[in-house]
Amino acid sequence: MCSKFRGVANNVFDLAELRKLIDEQSAVPPRPPEETPVAEQEALTFPPVLLAPDAELAAIVPTVPLVADAIRLASWTGTREVTPEGLPAEADAHAAAAELGLDAARLRLVWIVAVNTGLLQISGGRASRGPLPERLSVEATLEFWDGVVMDVLDRADEGLTGSAVVDEHLAEMLATVYSVRSGVAIANLARGILQSHEVACEPGAIEMRRLAASLPADLLDALSLLAYCGLVEQTAAGRTALTSLGVWAVRRDLLREGHDAPTTAEVEVFADLSAAELVEALVKGAATQSAVAGWLERRPPAQAAHDLIEIAAEGTAGQRGAVGAILEELGPEAEAPVREALDLPLMRRYAASWLHIRDLDAPTLSPDDHTWLAVDSLAALMHLSGSAAGRLDPEPGEDLIRLVGEMPAVGHPDTIAVLDMLATAHDDKAVVKAARKAAMKARSLAHTKLG
Repeated sequence: MCSKFRGVANNVFDLAELRKLIDEQSAVPPRPPEETPVAEQEALTFPPVLLAPDAELAAIVPTVPLVADAIRLASWTGTREVTPEGLPAEADAHAAAAELGLDAARLRLVWIVAVNTGLLQISGGRASRGPLPERLSVEATLEFWDGVVMDVLDRADEGLTGSAVVDEHLAEMLATVYSVRSGVAIANLARGILQSHEVACEPGAIEMRRLAASLPADLLDALSLLAYCGLVEQTAAGRTALTSLGVWAVRRDLLREGHDAPTTAEVEVFADLSAAELVEALVKGAATQSAVAGWLERRPPAQAAHDLIEIAAEGTAGQRGAVGAILEELGPEAEAPVREALDLPLMRRYAASWLHIRDLDAPTLSPDDHTWLAVDSLAALMHLSGSAAGRLDPEPGEDLIRLVGEMPAVGHPDTIAVLDMLATAHDDKAVVKAARKAAMKARSLAHTKLG
């Protein structure tokens, strides 16, 4: 079994496929194609969600079938001996399943959830009943629910759904459903899993045919289990969507993994900012990329692009980086102001790249132009973070060393600062050595020009 995709505890997504599926299911324009492969653990930006009130969510928690069964199992267990592994004895397990009408195949999951959330407490080889969630505060109940979901999804490494392939792609699947609030057709979920599995594991044609034949039924079983766990439900249109508790829990996990998963209220505060205020908020980290969509929705694309380019043309690398990220969300309707930016020294390379990606007529960028853009991107990290050391992770190796050697000649105003940053923050000794040498050369060139 390949292991590129793991459970929620180690969320890793095939970003290109996930974005493609999100775009296909949502009424949003598709993203332009990536110029370079996306890093496997790059943070994703998810659409904002409207969460149900905490009190309403907390009231639902005890009614989730899994939780209700865990509560009943804890009450039935009372105080009794357990195995050295902390599990019920075989006779007790059979009795519990029979007397409580529990699915024997799910009993182990119910027991683990009951123990890990404190419904059952194990000490000295005996299990005893803990506090019930209806006696907890709203906040404590939601923390209890978060623990339930983590327990469930952590079981993906041990065969949660009965399908190794579904378990392998479970976090990815839930993230996709989270992104499409109207629900995702089961056929599209199956297609996304097949595509991701093919990319990650490179199975042969025979294996792919076998998987394509068995996956729909396996996926239905998996979704049935996730519905039992309170995470998904079927919409009137027959699509799979997250429940209100599922939205809350998946969002909590996405945030833990470093992804940008805002609420509607969190992005609404940025919608009416001026272009300068939005860029400043992005540079300072007060806003994330998720605020951009709401801001763009309230402005004509051409006007938004014009206002942003005006800021970037006279701004810092950090401002250009923020503006570039916003411009990525705009399509050909913003062509006119972007084309005008070809005449602006600090923006012409960005403008040419933007036009080229959208298959619009654009001047060809030279190798020096690409090197200049690389310097500008690295310089943006210093402006965006205050200190790039914690965020710097460019690929080591010959390509980066060659790039470092080319930096002094391209005339970027931040070249020396970027080279000093690489010399200080990079882990590869060869890159550090090359950066120090290039920084000396850049300083020499700067002195020559001054002289």
